[in-house]
Amino acid sequence: MKQLSRKAFLKQAGAEIISDNLPPKPYPYKDPANKDLPRHLQKTSTGIAPYQGAWGDEQILHLLRRTLFGVKKSDLDFFKGKNLNACIAQLLTLPPNPPLPPLNNYGNNPNQNDTEVPFGSTWVNAAVNPNLEGARINSLKTWWIGLLVNQDRSIREKMTLFWHNHFSTETITVQDGRYSYKHHAMLRANCLGNFKELLKQVTIDPAMLTYLNGEQNTKTAPDENYGRELQELFTIGKDLQQHYTEEDVKQAARVLTGWRNNRNGISSFFDSTRHETTNKVFSSFYNNTVITGRTGATAGLLELEDLLNMLLAQEETAKYIVRKLYRFFIYYVIDESVEKNVIVPLANIFRSNNYNLQPVIETLLKSEHFFDPLNMGCVIKSPLDHLIGLCRQTNLVFPDNSDIQKQYGHWQAIQYLAITFNQDIGDPPNVAGWPAYYEDPQYYEIWINSDTLPKRNSTADYLLYVGYSRFNYKLMIDALAFAEQFSNPSNPDSLVTDITQLLYPGSLSPTVKTFIKTSFLLSGQTGDYIWTDAWNAYKSNPTTANKDTIKIRLQALLKYLFGQAEYQLC
Repeated sequence: MKQLSRKAFLKQAGAEIISDNLPPKPYPYKDPANKDLPRHLQKTSTGIAPYQGAWGDEQILHLLRRTLFGVKKSDLDFFKGKNLNACIAQLLTLPPNPPLPPLNNYGNNPNQNDTEVPFGSTWVNAAVNPNLEGARINSLKTWWIGLLVNQDRSIREKMTLFWHNHFSTETITVQDGRYSYKHHAMLRANCLGNFKELLKQVTIDPAMLTYLNGEQNTKTAPDENYGRELQELFTIGKDLQQHYTEEDVKQAARVLTGWRNNRNGISSFFDSTRHETTNKVFSSFYNNTVITGRTGATAGLLELEDLLNMLLAQEETAKYIVRKLYRFFIYYVIDESVEKNVIVPLANIFRSNNYNLQPVIETLLKSEHFFDPLNMGCVIKSPLDHLIGLCRQTNLVFPDNSDIQKQYGHWQAIQYLAITFNQDIGDPPNVAGWPAYYEDPQYYEIWINSDTLPKRNSTADYLLYVGYSRFNYKLMIDALAFAEQFSNPSNPDSLVTDITQLLYPGSLSPTVKTFIKTSFLLSGQTGDYIWTDAWNAYKSNPTTANKDTIKIRLQALLKYLFGQAEYQLC
């Protein structure tokens, strides 16, 4: 497959290019003829040694773009006075308490009357109600968007989405909003914890037991679905020369027999009468491991512990998880240099720390490789990165919780937009997650095409010029307030620099900045005083005419910047 430059790829999809500073699309380690590329054409040789280079706005913004969903100016200001270690410490310090659960935002609809859960109360512990599951699932997804919009300054939301994609479940299949909420809460609580513990909880999670048929897995009719995905997608991976066998899948299924769901208790439990009690013998791939069959109430957890120990004893498991983290936070190309200098040493850290995640993430984010210029501004934003980032960067003001219907209604607008951009939160397309995170060779280039790119641009235009109105509330970008947050908005050079620094992952040339300033802030004229005088007139005498003069220019400026290829990158 011919390798396009980053610029050429985005241009092919219909994006306008304004900068010569877009990073090239890194070469894969092998060319189409499977010949080794010369060292100077490989992506980068940096590794996980601590970063010792320059530390300023460029590096801080890169760190925040990869660990948050969009960066607000207030986020940059908060981190600006901190060194690298302090920034990482802040990002890895998770709030001690979970967020308040999703609420009944549907109960004032006569067709969705919830007799058990009053409007404005949470439904997550209520009895199952098949007639309301669609409404509750929508409430869950909408609430999740609200968490992203109002995220704290930690990596929690990014890690929760990472695990949601890795341990993929679909609400449309589970069809129990309570189960899906519990699954989400479990991923969130363990997002930086111990991988083995997370893996154990996922295995016996009610949503996963429903989604991959675990509750139907019995000694008389073993179901191989979860046993297969546990190895192929969740731990070992499938791209190995030597591989686990079909018999290993069957043996894993036998280990996992007996788990069931209690819908009234919103929990799972182990039924020893449905469990296969004989020994389970695995192939030479697993060193002919034998998991001793057990009986009684503890048999399920004991055999599960043995199974997880066997999977985590494989060196490939640590490398497989680290590769997925790498592609999520750094870039999708893993060449020989990246494998040697980043993946293998991080996998060793993972294993030597008993599969605790935080040391791995901390080492990666502090590494010279993370801040390598070739790894900055090279990732195409996911739909959620794009939409939530747009909301947060522009300080879009959503309704507060004094009106649940209004608040959820506007969060839901963003959720629906994400669906049209091909990322339906809560419902990845299959058990492997979203193709953009795993499908070779395009990976997250899949997000951008001739359908989704115009939708991204038109959404920004709509929020700039029209606004989304519902329940007597308009969700609209305030271009004036956006400009006023910067230190010297009356100076057109400073304003263009500040805005493009916040919106774009890379500096623009002086020529491009002058073009932007002249075309929009100066309305095609020369002389910075044209903008400065107009701004000062607005501030001293904010009449409608003076306000409109500034607003029209700022809206045109933002429309232009949102429409460029640079805005699709982070």
